[in-house]
Amino acid sequence: MGMTHLLTSLYLVIVLLVQIRGDNGDNLLDPSTLEMFVDELPQMPKIKGYDIKNGMFVAGNLTIGIYDTTWKFHRDMPPTRVFAYGTCKEAATVPGPTIEALQGTPTHVTWLNYLPSQHFLPRDLTIPTAMPSSGVPTVTHLHGGVQPPTSDGNSLAWFTASFVYKGPHFSSPFYYYPNSQLPGNLWYHDHALGLTRVNLLSGMIGTYQITSPHIEDPLGLPSGPEYDRHLVIFDRQFRVDGSIYLNSTGNNPSIHPQWQPEYFGPAIVVNGKAWPFLTVTRHKYRFRILNASNARFLQLYLSNGLHFTHIGSDSNYLHRPTVSRKFLLAPSEIADVIIDFSLSTNNDVILHNDANFPFPDGDQTDNITGTVMKFIIKPDKVYDPSQIPYTLLQLPTPLLSEAAQTRYITMYEYTSASDEPTHLYLNAKSFKDPVTETPKEGTSEIWKIINLTEDNHPLHIHLGTFTVFEQRNMSDVDGFKSCMEAVNDVRKCDLEKHLTQSVFVIPKHERGWKNVFKMKPGCVTTILVRFKPIESETQYGFDVTAEPGYVYHCHILDHEDNEMMRPMKLVH
Repeated sequence: MGMTHLLTSLYLVIVLLVQIRGDNGDNLLDPSTLEMFVDELPQMPKIKGYDIKNGMFVAGNLTIGIYDTTWKFHRDMPPTRVFAYGTCKEAATVPGPTIEALQGTPTHVTWLNYLPSQHFLPRDLTIPTAMPSSGVPTVTHLHGGVQPPTSDGNSLAWFTASFVYKGPHFSSPFYYYPNSQLPGNLWYHDHALGLTRVNLLSGMIGTYQITSPHIEDPLGLPSGPEYDRHLVIFDRQFRVDGSIYLNSTGNNPSIHPQWQPEYFGPAIVVNGKAWPFLTVTRHKYRFRILNASNARFLQLYLSNGLHFTHIGSDSNYLHRPTVSRKFLLAPSEIADVIIDFSLSTNNDVILHNDANFPFPDGDQTDNITGTVMKFIIKPDKVYDPSQIPYTLLQLPTPLLSEAAQTRYITMYEYTSASDEPTHLYLNAKSFKDPVTETPKEGTSEIWKIINLTEDNHPLHIHLGTFTVFEQRNMSDVDGFKSCMEAVNDVRKCDLEKHLTQSVFVIPKHERGWKNVFKMKPGCVTTILVRFKPIESETQYGFDVTAEPGYVYHCHILDHEDNEMMRPMKLVH
């Protein structure tokens, strides 16, 4: 404890010196000076998560490191220092390689850390943080994956280069992904305690795809490297020298010298390039769109009115395709959509975003933050054998009547005397408080999420998958909040009395099985969480009760890092 106090005191002195020196926004790059649509959309490297021996598919064994390297985010910018995933330093990219796994065939990944003794972005040691004497802690989580607790990337299972320092839940860098779940879209990213926001800003993200030819091929969807693409979207702010900028002064500097409640950057980056372009033919294209931003919501639409056909949400297919002209994607959500460019009346289409930031009541987007990328459509028609089937996958029907119990999860934001956020809790508890959510394996539970903050929080549940049943407005939110802050008991505060008849319609493309959903402020959102495989009624094929368990949290990374995360321990 004495050493921790000494390190924290030294850190506060260093932060003060940095602020006095003026390293707090000098030489920021004006994004309007960068020409849009000059970089072609990259196709990230693909590596197979399986092997073939004697004509049979067998488990794959991968080694993926995190490297201190550079990346070009724009033609006219200098190279940017990043921490990036790759099979070697020369192959490291932002985002990292796409891992193509095969349903039913396990993938083993050895995650290695080759990072230096210090991070190049500021960190705040006044929030709960992995704090070794030196080194950059990392631990990789496969988001949307159904994997054992020891391979889930627990925030306390971090380690530094050469394993010199390890977190209290570290057991091994060798991770086992069964890939037993249905085909769908996942992604991997760092999950180190208190450092997730800075580690992802530095580049630690990548996509992971589970495929199943015997299930997916008969659907006839657009396929192949040209017509099936990942779009990983995030925002960044840069200095003129190309470096990533993160404000080193917090909104409550006397409490948290560096922590800010949300990070927003004016440059919109897709697959590692700011405002790229993609040349397409008049054909149907499948885009697996991931919002990998720290805090920015994306409300996406196409400039010429073309529609999106949704075929999946997060890691699961929908039962039937559904159409939208515009859709909202929170940080960490995935939308699996098809765009048919043969329907376009012109040859240029811009993908736009008009989500306020912070969402929902923050600043409006402008021409810079409201532009994502450009599609250049070749004029000639081409043969298109792909189709959009009437039915996709038959998944279990969610039934509230099967729930083993009901839990209430309340979202709190705490503020200083100046009304600036200081930290956020779930159920008025910190991350280190004892486990209170102990679902039984093989059951389903009703979770009622009560959002008493002014923000929309994307709630992510590890291991479990859920469907959203209802999102209902509350009355006298301030009165209910005052009671809850005093006693933290929904029954004593009479939640039912505060529920109104005003119910939000859940978009059709979000009525499937998800692992993230947007919890509207001043609302109670009812979800049914399934703690058993989505593909069967059996139990998981591994010990879900093992240490260190799982977690659930807000996926605004600045919130997650400042305590809006709770442990969850499954039981038999």
